Amino acid sequence: MAHFAQINSDNVVTQVIVVSNDDCGGGDYPESDPIGAAFCTNLLGGTWKQTSYNNNFRVRYAGIGYAFDEELDAFIAPKPYPSWTLNEETADWEAPVARPEEGAWAWNEADQKWDEVEIVLPGA
Repeated sequence: MAHFAQINSDNVVTQVIVVSNDDCGGGDYPESDPIGAAFCTNLLGGTWKQTSYNNNFRVRYAGIGYAFDEELDAFIAPKPYPSWTLNEETADWEAPVARPEEGAWAWNEADQKWDEVEIVLPGA
């Protein structure tokens, strides 16, 4: 099975569907991409890009609301906070301050810092 993401005119994913390998020419990515995309367009209209359930290509599996960046050939998650910037090498959003490695942390946008979070397990 292959997975395809429909993207709108702003390159934002609006839906993700599963397509039979037979409808993608029976091959693997990247050969399957244009064949499967044409199949999806003929069936449902719109613009389609193949996405990898196992993150083997285009960086990550597409989700509704994700953007497709043609230059990076990657699906990019929605920006989590206004202060974060896109690392174009990894196609991941990064905070302006590196997250501490030890412990559990949550980003505090108002103070532009990481706040340590206490994790309490049920029954503890």
